[in-house]
Amino acid sequence: MHTSFAIPERVTSMVREPGAAREPSHGELSVKIGLCGTGNMGAAIGARLMEKRHKLTVWNRTTRRTKILTNEGAARVSTPAELFYENQVVINITIDDKAVKTVYEGRDGLFSGNLKGKLIIEMSTLLPETTRRLEERVRAAGGAFVECPVGGSIVPARSGNLIGMAGSTPAAFKRARPILDQLCRRLDRVGTVGAGNTMKLAINLPLLAYWEALGEAISLTETAGIKRALAADILADSSGAAKVGPARLPWIMDAIGGKFPKSTSFQMSGGAKDATQMVALARANGFEVPVIDATRKSYKQAATGIWAHRDFALLSAWRVLKSNKRKTENGR
Repeated sequence: MHTSFAIPERVTSMVREPGAAREPSHGELSVKIGLCGTGNMGAAIGARLMEKRHKLTVWNRTTRRTKILTNEGAARVSTPAELFYENQVVINITIDDKAVKTVYEGRDGLFSGNLKGKLIIEMSTLLPETTRRLEERVRAAGGAFVECPVGGSIVPARSGNLIGMAGSTPAAFKRARPILDQLCRRLDRVGTVGAGNTMKLAINLPLLAYWEALGEAISLTETAGIKRALAADILADSSGAAKVGPARLPWIMDAIGGKFPKSTSFQMSGGAKDATQMVALARANGFEVPVIDATRKSYKQAATGIWAHRDFALLSAWRVLKSNKRKTENGR
């Protein structure tokens, strides 16, 4: 028996240099876009869209976070629903399922607007069941819905080098693709709504587990008195390094010594949220994920106080400091 597999729809662009604007291709037009959520990632995506000559209107719960875009010419509205007044496309990117519920269902939320004929591109990392519920309501109101969580941080968002994992109908994806292609170096429609966030959680799972494992590895090197710079260099040059490891290892070693980086690509609290979603998704499908469940507990413990706002990769440093404290308490 032959099994037929549908080939996913995919757009792959050359890696773009930071700040480099790709020349508009045939058929690319300026679009009026509403952007809901102007945190670190939202602001970078908004700046990229404005660089591509789209007309941007923004909303954020905290008004001051919109200034980075309004100072460059973006318009601002007072409620999410107002984003639909003059825009055919609205992009939402907020922190978690709870925030998304407020944005859509709260007073003057997106569901209060006129969705008929409009397109919502949901770029938050959410539980698949959340985006499926959102799509049902958007389509019932006459709109189109695409989920497209992305892989990458602020720098690739600003330069159009994200990895987009879309879940939608083919028709909705076709409509969203010209905009998403300007944000992503690789863009795949991986299935229907829910599949995009499943894929996003899947790619984040080994990364979150890596930072915990790396912290445990460095804890071992600390017991032998190996110089941190040397340990970092060997780890970065070995099979024990993930692709992202070498660039972050100096940060991690500095943090163990008490010097923390000023910038944050993704907060520890976000790592805790993602790990919790991964465990919940697996259990909803009838199986366990013991590695990420253990990692989830570490992120939950680490994401308190000032550590909640530190980079999620610094879970490695948190683990080493915790191990060193335990050694001291045990008199070793």
